[in-house]
Amino acid sequence: MKHRRAAGYALAALVLAADQGAKAWVMGNAALTSGQTLVVLPVLNFVLVGNHGITFGLLSGVASKTLLVVAALAVVAVLGIWLWRSANWAEALAIGAIAGGALGNIADRLHYSAVVDFLQMHIGGLFFPWVFNLGDAAIDCGVAALFLDYVFRHPPVAASRGER
Repeated sequence: MKHRRAAGYALAALVLAADQGAKAWVMGNAALTSGQTLVVLPVLNFVLVGNHGITFGLLSGVASKTLLVVAALAVVAVLGIWLWRSANWAEALAIGAIAGGALGNIADRLHYSAVVDFLQMHIGGLFFPWVFNLGDAAIDCGVAALFLDYVFRHPPVAASRGER
């Protein structure tokens, strides 16, 4: 159990470090600070965007930085407790990925007053609906892993004839 917890917390630290390192590189790239798109792969561009709200830029006009940081810190605290009580490796690592991504976005709000997003996915002229960052990707992957872990650990049970 101790190793599982340590791995979850270590993954959170690794995600935080990778997220902040990538954002520092992007923020220091002159082509991106001028608002231009940098084509990385046929399906990936780097384009610098500051998100002052929450997902999809929601609440950007009414949300205060302090409120969003406090709410996110509360979520990270709950994730830390959940990680401490995690039942298995998949759950511990998924929670660690989510917490690390959330901490990266909190660090952005404190440092830049907005979350730094820079990854833009596309296929030809069809673009993914939003620009995101490594922390966001870790959060999404962690949530998907928690979902899959739950589904595979709790298979559906057929109802008895009397319950149909």
